[in-house]
Amino acid sequence: MNTVDAVKTPKQRTQLEAQLLEASQVYFDIWKIGVNLALRISDLLTITMADVKALDRKQPALHLVEIKTGKKRKIVINKAALQVMQRRLAEHPKDKYLFQSAAVNIDRRRKQPISRRSVGRVFEKVGQKIAPKVALGTHSMRKTRGYAMYDAGRSIESICKVLNHSTPAVTMRYIGIDQHDIDQSYVEFEL
Repeated sequence: MNTVDAVKTPKQRTQLEAQLLEASQVYFDIWKIGVNLALRISDLLTITMADVKALDRKQPALHLVEIKTGKKRKIVINKAALQVMQRRLAEHPKDKYLFQSAAVNIDRRRKQPISRRSVGRVFEKVGQKIAPKVALGTHSMRKTRGYAMYDAGRSIESICKVLNHSTPAVTMRYIGIDQHDIDQSYVEFEL
């Protein structure tokens, strides 16, 4: 499996979002919700329109069991993600999944979400178009959210909790805290 990166700068995020929107609205929407909720792609793609309809208006949150870990999670939906979810619901009221595949399969009645592979291919192509190039994949949404939280001063421990990692060391490796970040700390913090 190839290693993918977080999108670390606002300039790269802007370029990425413009490229995704040019590629397809659905992949832009997947990115926007994914980067805001920090869900694994397997959990993100299984969100149904019924899940969106069932959201509490005052305090919208998804309650799910993570596919990878089997752990129960409550994910609070922020305004950016909620707007995308509500727009998709209004635009695709007959779809079963929030991100439903338009591909025709053998059983035309069987509705399926967009595949992880399809999302990965689009993200990979878009990552090559931004400057500097980013090894982009389905995990990049979670990594980008984690790195943005880190960059904004959130503790590694709180990011670890959001990403549901076992240790802060895993989180640091996952979001890509590298030598450049360490070097910057010497420049930015003079005592």
